[in-house]
Amino acid sequence: MKTSNESVLTDELLMNKIFLIRGQKVMLDKDLAELYAVETKQLKRQVNRNIDRFPPDFMFELTPEEYDSLRSQIGTLKRGEHIKYLPYAFTEQGVAMLSSVLNSKQAIHVNIQIIRIFTRMREMLLTHKDILLKLEQMEKQVTIHSKEIQQIFAVLKQLIQKPIEPRKKIGYKNGER
Repeated sequence: MKTSNESVLTDELLMNKIFLIRGQKVMLDKDLAELYAVETKQLKRQVNRNIDRFPPDFMFELTPEEYDSLRSQIGTLKRGEHIKYLPYAFTEQGVAMLSSVLNSKQAIHVNIQIIRIFTRMREMLLTHKDILLKLEQMEKQVTIHSKEIQQIFAVLKQLIQKPIEPRKKIGYKNGER
């Protein structure tokens, strides 16, 4: 049985393998193969044999530009090494479908963890969206108040910069009566 510390480490590891490509959260075939303890070519072979299960919203192949951009971000290859085929990127639904293609206990266990991570990330995004909306509302209020405060400071500066004229004394002066 795993301790909570191992579970957190595993969750962190999984979250670090989720990328945002084409506006979708995806995992790469290489990372999934590593997690399932299979070779990447075996994973790809199984996917290609069952390609009808993987429509474009479940899985897509990266373009050379996307791969180069991703490679420069995460350093997937050492200098001088090249891949023969571009990686597949699997969305949450594609990862779930992989469990039916790779029917090992490890694949099922890892899939359950990955789906839970995707679900948590979705919940976090919804929470963050609410927070962002509230911050935008507060920012608008602060902007309005900021303009009003700037006007107050401008008036105060004018008052400070105006020379104070000597006042005439009020009251009776000696000898005027």
